[in-house]
Amino acid sequence: MDNIREEIRQYILSQFLPGERSTNLQDDTPLLTSGIVDSLGMLRMIGFIEQRFGIEVDAHDATVDNFERIQEIAAFIESKRATRK
Repeated sequence: MDNIREEIRQYILSQFLPGERSTNLQDDTPLLTSGIVDSLGMLRMIGFIEQRFGIEVDAHDATVDNFERIQEIAAFIESKRATRK
C-alpha cells in the first residue's frame, strides 16, 4: 500500500500543489475539506485512479470518506482491487 500512497501523493503534488515538497503532504492531510482538491479536481483524480490502478469508481464511492486523505484513498483502492480478484 506504500507504493499506492506515494503514487497518489505525487499525483496530488503535481496536479494541485506544484512546487510543494512531498514532505509537506502527509497521509492524513485533509484534501477536500482544506480546499487542496475541489470537486473538479476530485473528478480528475478519480479518472487518474481508474486508469492507473484499473478499478472503477462508482458514483456512490466518490465520497469524502473515501477521498479525504491519501491513506483513505489508498485503502479504497486496495479494497476495490481485492473485490476484483
